[in-house]
Amino acid sequence: MINTSFLGKIAISVLQDYSERLIDLTIVLPNKRAKVFLIEALKNQANQTIICPNIISVEDFVQQIAFVRSVDSVELLFEFYEVYLSITDKQNQQPFELFANWAKMLLQDFNEIDRYLLDPSHVLSYLKDIEDIKRWGIEVEDKTKLIEKYIDFWKLLPIYYDALYQYLLNKGIGYQGLIYREAVNNLNHFSDTNSGKLFVFAGFNALNAAEEKIVQHLLALDQAKIYWDADQTFLNDLYHDSGLFLRRFKESWKHYKTNPFEWIVNDFSQSKNISVIGTPKTIGQAKLAGSIIENIIKDDPVTALDKVAVVLGEENLLLPVLYSLPDAVGALNITMGFSGKNNPSQILIAKLFRMHSNAISRNNAAYVLYYKDVLEILTHPLIQPYAKTSQLVKIIKENNYTFISHSKLNELNLNPSGLFDLLFQKWDSGALAVLENISALLLLIKENFSNDNEEEKIAKTFLFSVFKVINQLISYYSKYRHIDDIQTLHAIYKQVVDVAEVSFEGEPLKGLQIMGVLESRVLDFDTVIITSMNEGKFPAGKSQNSFIPYDVKKELGLPTFKEKDAIYTYHFYHLLQRAKNIYLIYNTENDGLDAGERSRFITQLEVEKQPNHNLTFDIYNPVLPATAYEPMVILKSEAIMDRLREIALLGFSPSALTSYIRNPIDFYFQKILKIREVEEVEENIALNTLGTIIHEVLKALYEPFVGKIISETDLLNCFKLLDDEVLKQFKLVYKEGEIKKGRNLLAFEVAKRNVSNFLKMELEEVRNGDTIKIIALEKTFERFLEHPDLPLPVLIKGNVDRIELRNGKIRIVDYKTGKVEKTNVILKSWKGLTQEIKNDKIIQVLAYAFMFEKEAVDLPIEAGIVSFKNLKSGFMPFGFKEDKDLSTTISNDILASYLEEIVLLLTEIFDPNISFEEKIK
Repeated sequence: MINTSFLGKIAISVLQDYSERLIDLTIVLPNKRAKVFLIEALKNQANQTIICPNIISVEDFVQQIAFVRSVDSVELLFEFYEVYLSITDKQNQQPFELFANWAKMLLQDFNEIDRYLLDPSHVLSYLKDIEDIKRWGIEVEDKTKLIEKYIDFWKLLPIYYDALYQYLLNKGIGYQGLIYREAVNNLNHFSDTNSGKLFVFAGFNALNAAEEKIVQHLLALDQAKIYWDADQTFLNDLYHDSGLFLRRFKESWKHYKTNPFEWIVNDFSQSKNISVIGTPKTIGQAKLAGSIIENIIKDDPVTALDKVAVVLGEENLLLPVLYSLPDAVGALNITMGFSGKNNPSQILIAKLFRMHSNAISRNNAAYVLYYKDVLEILTHPLIQPYAKTSQLVKIIKENNYTFISHSKLNELNLNPSGLFDLLFQKWDSGALAVLENISALLLLIKENFSNDNEEEKIAKTFLFSVFKVINQLISYYSKYRHIDDIQTLHAIYKQVVDVAEVSFEGEPLKGLQIMGVLESRVLDFDTVIITSMNEGKFPAGKSQNSFIPYDVKKELGLPTFKEKDAIYTYHFYHLLQRAKNIYLIYNTENDGLDAGERSRFITQLEVEKQPNHNLTFDIYNPVLPATAYEPMVILKSEAIMDRLREIALLGFSPSALTSYIRNPIDFYFQKILKIREVEEVEENIALNTLGTIIHEVLKALYEPFVGKIISETDLLNCFKLLDDEVLKQFKLVYKEGEIKKGRNLLAFEVAKRNVSNFLKMELEEVRNGDTIKIIALEKTFERFLEHPDLPLPVLIKGNVDRIELRNGKIRIVDYKTGKVEKTNVILKSWKGLTQEIKNDKIIQVLAYAFMFEKEAVDLPIEAGIVSFKNLKSGFMPFGFKEDKDLSTTISNDILASYLEEIVLLLTEIFDPNISFEEKIK
């Protein structure tokens, strides 16, 4: 019988010993999930048609004894709040969101007190006495109101307990502890009315005081049998935590003075392959689990996964594991609780609350939405595929809508739908209307799902859990109306969703099983993969989520972390007990949020190694390429050569040439493939946007003077127009973006100051005798470059910021809003001009000189830069430094030398044998 599962043995025993009494038999198991497996085991063992005995979880069984209905944690919190309000003075009443902070913990303590049948007034007054002792030395006159309120809180605990207990009992409902206490109180009545029944308890380990009393009562009346799953390896080791509770029961229960302790097995010491594998981070564990499952399927593609379980040491691994499973996994069953906090559907509702709360909290009368909130909703995976809002997202980004009024949003949306209306319907009709709106929204999202694939089934499960919470809030609000506004509703929602769990249910008899630790109770698998085998995860660690201190728990017999660790230990070793192949995965990293030492359980397996166990240790690292990154190389196809010839005719700009020098792959993406950067909302003005605004302001101010000599009066008049022109250009360039607030107001002032300083510089130069005639502003010039080494004439084309005739010399000016030094436009040697990006300013201004040369006729030309972050340097002309002489006039020789270098660059670009090769930065 060594290889028979525990539930298989129970089935054999039931059919052998109670075949005549099956109709009167009730089998009580630790959890509901085991029922399906036990029915399957009975079916496999029965050789004829039988009446299946009643199979029930221990919680449901205790409810039947108590005759009290269980309430979930969300409903319990609401009910407790009703009790709290009824017994607390109005001036001392806390809003629900503050109440829930401490009430959740207090309810856990009430639950423990009741499950262990302790006198609540004794325990809770004990806590009050402890707090009094802590403040023993504080004189009466020194006690602040805060201290007094704090001490009063501890005095009120017994009152809260009694009031809640009676309130729930009168309604016939209760939390787990209350039900257990009532069951014990009703035990004699239950055993009398069920005297002809027989109860079989199977697969238990740790029992609370109430469960112990119930089981022992029925055993004493000969109305019950209990079967443990105790392995002698742990039971006989007085220091092994796995057998802690079973040893206690075996020694202390009166029943075992005259009856055998059933069953003690010897399964753990049998032959097993145990692989302990470390891998970095959470995602590494998920990938490794997927890899192990893939190998199992390769060995046996048909039935390999029917007896395989993946046990997740922490629930947040669920989604990474699901995405890491190989495609060959067919049937899949998830049985575990998943926190409402991590629920993707809940995240959507949280974003919805944030968007509308922000809109309501703004001071202006209009219902204005913040663009980030809107985009987070529109791009959410549950919304984006179905709302058809990609065009709206594009409009918001292109037009810089930082804040969007509700009416404007509806106007911009070109694809109206019921889903869109529900998402952006104003939340101005009270909390109940908001909740009903969210409920309708969730139902509409559900309609988009099919049942064709596992992914959508899981998404629907997530959605349903949030739907339940929202409907509970609707029910609560309809009855009590304690929710005053949207902010309060949001706070309550966050409190409630914290205690709400997503429950997955499926067909557990076929395919791969994914479960939590508690869901693995009583079940046996041939292959077990356990993740998060780190201290603090498995076992969970010494969390003290209770008002009752450790010492008090120890004295009163309440479970402490010692008992909780022992429960985890039993579950862990039970998973290994009958398994043949075991994979224990842990995180090797000791930093970060999910870090921790290797679990003590692994060390224990190593130290207490059984002779028949094949224990191996390994570190799993993903396969890494030999180099971290291979530079991208694009061969020049005929299509690329055609595009290059097209660009040659349309025009190479100086920025295109410098783009190639900077990184040929950038040139390929921008010029060959014509890929633009993704449009984003500029909440704060970007540097390039600020540069565009300054350019446009200068163009607008100087445009009236094109073809004229600028006078002092002209420049003084520009100062008067400056403010209005900057504002006008901001609105044109920045579109719907917010201008007069925050960092954008600073940018606005910076733009004004930069232009004003430039005008001051010009004014001073005119007063000092400079004659300035504007020839062109922001004008595009072009000129073909023909050369024997080039396969075709290449058009050089570019937009010049300003060309002027100053004191008899042509001056070509390029504005730069960034900082440029004089050294950036001084060249020492032509050799290598186009090899280094540091020469980009020189390449640019000389290209402008080449384009304008013919129109300059015989006038001398100089070209250079005005840097707004270095205005003290004024106009910085290109200069060629040779033999200590610096020439700023662009002579024919200079242009000829420049063009020779440009031809070399263009020859490389047009060479079909030279690929576009990425430069690694």
